[in-house]
Amino acid sequence: MSAVLPRIEPAGLDGWMVRLFAAIDEANMPWLTALVRRCEASFGDALVDLVPSYTTLLVVFDPLAMAPEEARQRLTTLLADLQPDEARDDAEPRELPTWYDPSVGPELERLAERANMSIEQVIEQHSQAEYRVFALGFAPGFAFMGRVDERIACPRLETPRRRVPRGSVAIAERQTSAYPLVSPGGWNLVGRTSAVLFDRHREGFSLLAVGDRVRFVPVSRVEFERLGGDTRSVEANQ
Repeated sequence: MSAVLPRIEPAGLDGWMVRLFAAIDEANMPWLTALVRRCEASFGDALVDLVPSYTTLLVVFDPLAMAPEEARQRLTTLLADLQPDEARDDAEPRELPTWYDPSVGPELERLAERANMSIEQVIEQHSQAEYRVFALGFAPGFAFMGRVDERIACPRLETPRRRVPRGSVAIAERQTSAYPLVSPGGWNLVGRTSAVLFDRHREGFSLLAVGDRVRFVPVSRVEFERLGGDTRSVEANQ
């Protein structure tokens, strides 16, 4: 880690923001996931929430169960001998079955033209890469993943859609994700996954967690339907 970081900064009366890194990098994730596990063990019932992101970890605690200075001291102790969590890297990547088609991925053609590629090449480029979950947010179960190859990276839409269908696989700049629920959104849609990304009855609710490795696996329309995927076009879902 950087010689300057980590830093522990106040985040209200019941939280501390731990800044572990100065720049976004996939190599950050084993350190962040290690700190998450150590906080869970150290804070116990006083822990309210942990929010890992690209370079930081927000630690929210119950100030009635633990004084802010005690929480800060615990974090200082945890950071003193922190080692990266390699166990998650040893796990098999999560695979998301994905149907790539212009009807559910209306920006496929635009991305292909922008990259001077065929639609098939864009699909191949997106699906052959392995992505790391850097953060969860925006909507329950929405995983910010990276990093997308520069050739198919593309800015967000100038005018966001009011309704993006559940499961829509999308690209924004060098990030990719899949919408866990129907919601507004301005990312470039390239396909749709049949995976259930958010389930209130699942432990932890979200299929993906920060630090996970993910692959989008191309499937045919027939296989997508067999897996329970919604084949209605984006327009039909409006």
